[in-house]
Amino acid sequence: MRPRIRDASDKLRPTRSSFDDDGEPKFHRKHPPPLRTMFGRWRKWTVLVAAIWIQASTGTNFDFSAYSSHLKSVLGISQVRLNYLAVASDLGKAFGWSSGIALGYFPLSVVLFAAAAMGFVGYGVQWLVITNVIALPYSLVFLCCLLAGLSICWFNTACFILCIRHFPTNRALALSLTVSFNGISAALYSLAFNALNPSSSNLYLLLNSLVPLGVSLAALYPVLVKPSLDPTPDSESRRHDSHVFAIMNVVAVVTSFHLLLSSSSTNVTSSARLHLVGAIFLMVFPLCAPLLVYARDYYFPDINQRFQHDSSGYVMLNIDELKLQKASVTGTAKEGNIVRLGDEHSFGLLITRLEFWLYYIAYFCGGTIGLVYSNNLGQIAQSLGQSSTTLVTVYSSFSFFGRLLSAAPDFIHKRFRLTRTGWFTIALLPTPIAFFLLAISSLQQLALQTATALIGLSSGFIFAAAVSITSELFGPNSVGVNHNILITNIPIGSLLYGFIAASIYEANANPEIRTVVSDSVVCIGRDCYLKTFVLWGCSSLLGLASSFLLYMRTKPVYHRLEQDRVSVTSSSYKDIDSM
Repeated sequence: MRPRIRDASDKLRPTRSSFDDDGEPKFHRKHPPPLRTMFGRWRKWTVLVAAIWIQASTGTNFDFSAYSSHLKSVLGISQVRLNYLAVASDLGKAFGWSSGIALGYFPLSVVLFAAAAMGFVGYGVQWLVITNVIALPYSLVFLCCLLAGLSICWFNTACFILCIRHFPTNRALALSLTVSFNGISAALYSLAFNALNPSSSNLYLLLNSLVPLGVSLAALYPVLVKPSLDPTPDSESRRHDSHVFAIMNVVAVVTSFHLLLSSSSTNVTSSARLHLVGAIFLMVFPLCAPLLVYARDYYFPDINQRFQHDSSGYVMLNIDELKLQKASVTGTAKEGNIVRLGDEHSFGLLITRLEFWLYYIAYFCGGTIGLVYSNNLGQIAQSLGQSSTTLVTVYSSFSFFGRLLSAAPDFIHKRFRLTRTGWFTIALLPTPIAFFLLAISSLQQLALQTATALIGLSSGFIFAAAVSITSELFGPNSVGVNHNILITNIPIGSLLYGFIAASIYEANANPEIRTVVSDSVVCIGRDCYLKTFVLWGCSSLLGLASSFLLYMRTKPVYHRLEQDRVSVTSSSYKDIDSM
């Protein structure tokens, strides 16, 4: 007869032979796993690193402001028509669903290279125009911007599929990490620009055209690799993965600070080249993270036993766990306007939910305003006599850091038991503060950079957290469709906010300049964007209020989920105790 287990935790208690003479636990060194097994585990991490490289090189819409002034001058267009080109890039997101349809007919590698081809043509033709090699009408340049924006959506879809296929139990961490690197693109391109030829702003377009294509070629092998099953137990596999993710997040933070600090010394080409080499090294280093964990587990087993990682509880939904809870809880248990977290929402059901429209307004008045602000950084810097390259780097670096912070709630849920919608509200707080700071003291360089950093931090968090929030509130299986419906506010906001900013900009331009160069006018001074900052600040306050209402309405639903989780866990322990 098997001995009765008095408590589930008895399985985890060490026996008397597990302790030495001093009462300290003894740890035995593990045998190293076979090389074939180790290589199989390491191979899936190459897929994640490939997704990181793709994301880091394809956030090309964030550096539009770096060459927008030159593009405006070459085309001889007004600020309003320049804003339409920025809208065209964002409008590509409205057709992002086409990548999902393409995946139903073509392999992932074909979708990846189709995205690279669209970006190559979209940005390459603009580069030919801005260097006066060819001359195109405004409508064709608009179509090129649209094609370039669509390529970004196809790249994002490819990366999301890679993370979901290869990291089914850690998809939230994988998605958060890869999406974070999308915000670093502008800083990387600015660093490459300063390292190669800081006197030519059209170099941005050439890099935007060639780099994603080259990275896609480098990522081809990991993309073609099929997911392999991990032979280790689930608990050990998750513990190992969590440690690798921790190392990669640390490397990501170091990369962010490296790019931020290097922006202050990029005026010297040799220094910029050195920083660029350092950034490339930091991008390659994540390939070594799994090997470091393997070595640590073998040579330092005591550290391996003492530092354990618990799966996320209150703010992160595991799909298998969610199904178990739904099977164990009877009744509809309506809370507010949502039946239960994780319930799938069709398009018809989605647009009837008050929570969706609160979420839509919060995103529209939060993250979208931050994106429009980044599109106008070139003209903002020019009007205030500042360097647009520095501001683009600051925004990009802090947007990257904000995206990384979106995963923090999943690690600190033990101490701060706040729902993900609550963190979304907190993330919106810096945006109105930043815009009102700009309205008060935008002429001061420190205030301008501080406000830019706050907006980048806030919008970066929102962009990265939105996928998880949409999955939790409106269903994980419908997240592809529902999230594309949510981000339709980006082209709408880009058109609306950008038109208002452009109109105010031209209204404050010097009338004497209007007669010089066709429709292209330049506004210099604090008044160019003063009213715009005030209007954007008031709009972001509306988004903050909307997000707070969303938090209040969803808080009971998250609370019920926590109660269901506790009840399921308690019943599991009772079953073990009865064995």
